[in-house]
Amino acid sequence: MDLILWRHADADSRGFDLARELTPKGREQAARVAAWLRRHLPEDYALLVSPAVRAQQTAQALKSEFETVQALAPGASVETILQAAGNKGSVIVVGHQPDLGKAIAYLLSGQERDWGVDKGALWWISGGKFVRAVISPDLL
Repeated sequence: MDLILWRHADADSRGFDLARELTPKGREQAARVAAWLRRHLPEDYALLVSPAVRAQQTAQALKSEFETVQALAPGASVETILQAAGNKGSVIVVGHQPDLGKAIAYLLSGQERDWGVDKGALWWISGGKFVRAVISPDLL
């Protein structure tokens, strides 16, 4: 199984949390990472997205169908993230910090820790424990 944990891109810091939109910088970040993903993704993958507007807009940059998963809203537990991903082959989860950082730490170290994930960045983990890629939009 390949699990790609993609943090939403840069978003406005004002307003109701779930309604916050991407900034122009965030739209560029999402577009750069999505372009990289399109070049590297297998044909079949599931795209699961938090209901927050900023996560939805980040996922839309990939120009692929996606499923909104209410349980992936800000504050999702590691267990919730991993249950949502299941064993579906290749899965992309677009979500939030510190949720994704904790999931990455758990998968790679066996412990929930506050690992940082930059805005718009992704971690691609294969087989539940091997890092295939860590991509930051600032490096693309």
